[in-house]
Amino acid sequence: MQTGRTDDPLAAPPLRLLADLSVDVGAVLEVGAVPTLGRRRLIPILGGTAQGPHWRGRVLPGGADFQLITSERVTLLEARYVIETDAGDRIYVENRALRSGPPELIARLARGEAVDPALIYFRCAPRFEVSAPALQWMMERLFIGCGVRHSQQVLLRFFELG
Repeated sequence: MQTGRTDDPLAAPPLRLLADLSVDVGAVLEVGAVPTLGRRRLIPILGGTAQGPHWRGRVLPGGADFQLITSERVTLLEARYVIETDAGDRIYVENRALRSGPPELIARLARGEAVDPALIYFRCAPRFEVSAPALQWMMERLFIGCGVRHSQQVLLRFFELG
């Protein structure tokens, strides 16, 4: 992680931890093959937890992860859900992600089987909508993250780009 001042305005930005999330997911709803696009799936979000350096919260049930398996190697993900902080503030999350890996491992993930996370590329770009004045800065920054998919849970780590 880069710290301190740099005189290069195009230097790589530092990353600051925003939060770790543990998102509980339900059974896959297979929509099926969509001509020219891929295979569409929907995965309900059942709940979970969120914790940042200075805050805690919970992932509310009712969201979903909309997936499009575009090839035997690549899945595009778009998750939408709400986090409620312990202070009662709500954060709407729209998280777009890309997950890729060897075809046999992607097939195992799609079946809900365990796969070594080190063998899968899972990166995301979350965006946030908030009404709480103390959190509105989240709508003025960019964020990136990484993830790990387990059979009934997704682990995510979000970073603010400094």
